[in-house]
Amino acid sequence: MAGAAGPGGGQAGAPDGLGALSQRLRVQEEEMELVKAALAEVLRRLRLREGSPLAPGALQAAASASMSASSPAAPPGLPPPSSPSLVSRATQTDAEPEAKPTCGPFSLSNGPPAPAGGCDEEPGGAPSEGGGSSSGGTSSPGPPGALRPFQLPPRGDTPRRNSSSSSSPSERPRQKLSRKAASSANLLLRSESRGGKDPVSSPGGPGSRRSNYNLEGISVKMFLRGRPITMYIPSGIRSPEELPSGPPPENLSLDWVYGYRGRDSRSNLFVLRSGEVVYFIACVVVLYRPGGGPGGPGGGGQRHYLGHSDCVRCLAVHPDGVRVASGQTAGVDKDGKPLQPVVHIWDAEKLQKLQEIGLGVFERGVGALAFSVADQGSFLCVVDDSNEHMLSVWDWSRGTKLAEIKSTNDSVLAVGFNPRDSTCIVTSGKSHVHFWNWSPGGGALGNGGLARKQGVFGKYKKPKFVPCFVFLPDGDILTGDSEGTILTWGRSLPDSRTPGRGGAKETFGIVAQTRAHEGSIFALCLLRDGTVLSGGGRDRRLVRWGPGLTALQEAEIPEQFGAVRAITEGLGSELLVGTTKNALLRGDLTQGFSPVIQGHTDELWGLCTHPSLNRFLTCGHDRQLCLWDGECHALAWSLDLKETGLCADFHPSGKVVAVGLNTGRWLVLDTETREMVSDVTDGNEQLSVVRYSPDGSYLAIGSHDNTIYIYGVSSDGAKCSRFGRCLGHSSFITHLDWSKDGNFMMSNSGDYEILYWDVAGGCKLLRNRYESRDREWATYTCVLGFHVYGVWPDGSDGTDINSLCRSHNERVVAVADDFCKVHLFLYPCARAKAPSRKYGGHGSHVTSVRFTHDDSHLISLGGKDASIFQWRMLGGGGPGPAPPTPSRTPSLSPASSLDA
Repeated sequence: MAGAAGPGGGQAGAPDGLGALSQRLRVQEEEMELVKAALAEVLRRLRLREGSPLAPGALQAAASASMSASSPAAPPGLPPPSSPSLVSRATQTDAEPEAKPTCGPFSLSNGPPAPAGGCDEEPGGAPSEGGGSSSGGTSSPGPPGALRPFQLPPRGDTPRRNSSSSSSPSERPRQKLSRKAASSANLLLRSESRGGKDPVSSPGGPGSRRSNYNLEGISVKMFLRGRPITMYIPSGIRSPEELPSGPPPENLSLDWVYGYRGRDSRSNLFVLRSGEVVYFIACVVVLYRPGGGPGGPGGGGQRHYLGHSDCVRCLAVHPDGVRVASGQTAGVDKDGKPLQPVVHIWDAEKLQKLQEIGLGVFERGVGALAFSVADQGSFLCVVDDSNEHMLSVWDWSRGTKLAEIKSTNDSVLAVGFNPRDSTCIVTSGKSHVHFWNWSPGGGALGNGGLARKQGVFGKYKKPKFVPCFVFLPDGDILTGDSEGTILTWGRSLPDSRTPGRGGAKETFGIVAQTRAHEGSIFALCLLRDGTVLSGGGRDRRLVRWGPGLTALQEAEIPEQFGAVRAITEGLGSELLVGTTKNALLRGDLTQGFSPVIQGHTDELWGLCTHPSLNRFLTCGHDRQLCLWDGECHALAWSLDLKETGLCADFHPSGKVVAVGLNTGRWLVLDTETREMVSDVTDGNEQLSVVRYSPDGSYLAIGSHDNTIYIYGVSSDGAKCSRFGRCLGHSSFITHLDWSKDGNFMMSNSGDYEILYWDVAGGCKLLRNRYESRDREWATYTCVLGFHVYGVWPDGSDGTDINSLCRSHNERVVAVADDFCKVHLFLYPCARAKAPSRKYGGHGSHVTSVRFTHDDSHLISLGGKDASIFQWRMLGGGGPGPAPPTPSRTPSLSPASSLDA
């Protein structure tokens, strides 16, 4: 008894809070159950040794009655204990042959034989005793699928594991109890790390193998960070190996990308010859064709260039308006190895890559790009993000580098060829404007023919940043800076007194200064009529300038869209404006501007889809709650939460939505009026998951305080009242799902626990997880479970998968991983190393995936890239029920296990 209480006593030495006390109580309860089982077994054997006049049938009934008080009930649907398929191969050694059914009573151990009796038991009868499989002469509670038929040894020298031949028959029961207590202590020590929920076989004596093993045909096991996770096989599946394998017949096609990267990038908005607007977000370059008239509603369509492996940082359009250059940042692969930045030149009509340059040359990323103009775009200038911001000139069609030079240690924000002279290149950035003279012949001026002349501000205030510049038709250059000033740089005669460093070439000097905006000027654009458009940061103004920089017209961008980031001229008098809050606006200075593309501005985590419409809701660290219309590809409405939103779920009626925040507070909002229906706080830690039951009568709130709060909900979802709490997890809640009848719940936690709850019965923890193996789930978003364990990659540390979602027709499961990918697996995915269809495009960890109500689309969220992808489901034969799983039949195949 003292040995069995060892683990509990060790925990009592240093209790730390309610969680430790709860875990200790749970361990002690299971310890007592094990001791009761051991005592019942010993008492039964003592009665047998004393010659109790019990017939074999009565003996079996008495043993069953005594064990029923201390052991779990026999799970339904298992073959009778006399079936050869129930012998656990993990309990056999090379010297011990597989046991065969014999006439006589059944025993749970290899101890002394019972008195011989007749074969009174009927074939297929119920198991005589509950409990787990035997290892080394001991037993523990668990699925009774490992009952071993007892047989008399034919010879005295028959090898037996952990048998004690030196002990007298009278001493064996006492030794048996001692071994049982020690075994119980060892079992509890092992099962504490698993939450003490799994019925596992206890280890044997000194000569046996000290490890948990899988009961044949009962469970499979996987490991995360060395921690075993046991999952029980449903009774309708004989073996995971018999489930269908291979990737699913369904496929995904990128349908729409919500968002635009204006918050932290430049050179990101252009119009092609076809009239399509080209911009980027995450790893995708979007070609968008607006619909409607100027200032009217959005619409149109999108095409996508998906050739990049990491986030795109800048764009340049060839003078022909068809070819595009896009530069990406450096990243890391799933093994943590760095990926090199590169520039792609591709055809915008066919979306085909024409050339790839700079692989192994650029460092950290590509910061700025520009095609030459005067020579029909033969050359491409690139500035990387290395410490020296290397400037290079390429013959892009051949992929050859013509010149390279160290630019400056300060950041470079813009680069461009003079449209009248390809030998003149201008760069600007932090506190500088540089004029470069380039000799295509190569090498005459050193550094591959590149020489720099620094722009001198002289009597004018030197700005902190020069974010943009534009070439005028008369040869002058206008720069916009962080002081809100437009400086005019005119050509000056060559200075023969300063040879070298470009002294023999004409250069530029400031000839005029114009106060244009309050705060920085982020964008300058030369319009087709020769006027110039400037866009301000702090004042959000667009100003059109005529000759001599006289202001002709202006307009102000609404505050909710942020400052002006980029400007480009569309068809006719239409203007397109990119903003710092990741919105793309369309209109003109007279009629104003309206958004055609909108997005979040910070990391995204919360996602839920409408139960009956093609709509979905998102929230994240930018504190915005957004409802999106998947049919119109537009933002239906947005709301400022004032706090970070991390999770959300629609009521089954679709009338209200629950949103969980990072402060332990959760809201219920009316989806039509956006009015707050409920405002409740549970604890003071962040909420990670909220989920309504299928009939909408319950709402479960999963918190980082290790608790699931359950609320009763009215039929319309407007009223909530506390129903109870689910206590038992030893780490924060990560995912949860409801059963189809709405009475039970499955949950995962940060320490990889899988727990089951009887919510309707009072939020009770179901300690025998085996009994939940056949329960049907209304949704499947838990990342741990038998039906989805095959989605985990080899060597996973437990953080590789952020989100998972089963389709409503139960055919496929979508997975969001930590390596910027979306996967599509067959469902159920219960085979290790299951193949999948893999899709890229996100530039950050994918935080969530959800299917729309009719499985026509899949929505995925990028984390820090703040992107929302809408994927179209292709193939698979349309919606319908999942194919039936094979029925369970007795099998002699080896135990299903992932231990290897």
